[in-house]
Amino acid sequence: MTVAQTSSMVEWLEANEAKVYGNLIDGEWVNSNSGKTISIYNAAKNNQLLASFQDSNESDVNRAVEAAHAAFKKWSKVPGPDRGAVLYKFADLLERNVDELAYMLSAEQGKTLSESKGEVFRAAKEARFCAGEAFRIEGNTLPGERGNVWNSTVRKPLGVIAAIAPWNFPVVTPVRKIAPALAYGCTVVYKPASVTPWTSVRLMELLEEAGVPNGVVNLVVGSGTMVGDPLVNHPLVKGISFTGSSELGIKINQTAAGRLAKTQLELGGKNPAVVLEYQDASAVAKQIVSAAFACSGQRCTSLSRVIVVKEKKEELTEALLQEMKKINVGPAWEPTATMGPLVNKRHLQSVQNYLKIGVKEGARLLFGGEVLTEGEYSEGAYMHPALLDLVTPNMCVAKEEIFGPVLCVIEVDNKEQALEVANNVDYGLAASIFSTNLSDAFTFADEVEAGMLHINHGTASAAHMPFGGIKQSGAGSYSIGSSNADFFTETKVVYFEY
Repeated sequence: MTVAQTSSMVEWLEANEAKVYGNLIDGEWVNSNSGKTISIYNAAKNNQLLASFQDSNESDVNRAVEAAHAAFKKWSKVPGPDRGAVLYKFADLLERNVDELAYMLSAEQGKTLSESKGEVFRAAKEARFCAGEAFRIEGNTLPGERGNVWNSTVRKPLGVIAAIAPWNFPVVTPVRKIAPALAYGCTVVYKPASVTPWTSVRLMELLEEAGVPNGVVNLVVGSGTMVGDPLVNHPLVKGISFTGSSELGIKINQTAAGRLAKTQLELGGKNPAVVLEYQDASAVAKQIVSAAFACSGQRCTSLSRVIVVKEKKEELTEALLQEMKKINVGPAWEPTATMGPLVNKRHLQSVQNYLKIGVKEGARLLFGGEVLTEGEYSEGAYMHPALLDLVTPNMCVAKEEIFGPVLCVIEVDNKEQALEVANNVDYGLAASIFSTNLSDAFTFADEVEAGMLHINHGTASAAHMPFGGIKQSGAGSYSIGSSNADFFTETKVVYFEY
């Protein structure tokens, strides 16, 4: 049954026949020679089987990389505008299939339908930006030391790219890696997260429909050990674009460095919202809560620490409470739901453990945190968003990435201490400051240790701006914007004597 023939996500899922999907290698859907499969279930209805996928191994990786390497010889020679035209068509197909993709995304990951549709539209925007970049692969012409020598630099596509994506954004993150790779003339072996591979199958089908030739993009599903490790280690893989935990990113960087492969790493975050001055506490709270609990707090740019000066702490905390009380937890298909379940019950338990640790350390659970188990809530990993106050900068909940719907309030004496506390973590991805004082805002933007700064709004990024972090939040070239060229291409210097 197609999306057009159904009136709701529930009907569409009930009509869906759970299939066993193969890997996509050199344009063919093939089974792994492991003979094993892995199955995924609805995040909001754990007894509903969605689909099964290959539990792949190193031999599957080798086949995919070899196919991508062979395809690179032709794809890299396709003119940039022609590659861009394929990506423009792909972006149109993403938008045309937004309902189906959103149903699949919400089912496998748990986020609300409105969030899923927003993710698909964002993926289309990023694909269009990359399509335009295919027309703008720039080099330089420089004066020569000798009068009869013409000096120039040109950018050449890097080669086979290993694209490794996380489970929290299973549409936009792979597009964020695959689209620029194709724009710059590279080929791809893509490994999705094992818990959210369903939308990846549809992305491959849409890329094929858009005109991507066989072997240019290959899909291999499986574990990090059996697929990720051999992919990172493969001598024909010239670059690894990875989004995930800092711990795993560091290991990938170490492995890649051993054979001088390039890396583009988007890693964890412990993002602060520094609140100094404002005219409207409720407006600030709305920005913070939106940035903290989108995707149920399961995103690397989620605000997780509110660092507020003591004279504003009581008023802001009350405003945060009132805004959080508006959050309605429920399954993706409920029209009133504004926050879905966590991805699975194992991750829910991890978040709950952090809450227990925080309270044990001396924090106060001011609001939320309860696990929801009654009625339809028993079928997913649901919890109320949590607000902790009396948090001090050196507590575990103030230092480590929880990756869930938990917001910590930290009181400071002044703006100098606020900046110190903001930087007192291993991460440096995104940060927000709320202040009516321009001097304080610019000082914060200059001195905070983060890759992306947001002044008087939450941590929402744009489809054409570089995206990345410093410290243990990232390494290598930033993704999304024009900075992608630094990863997906290598420079060649040409001297021409005439």
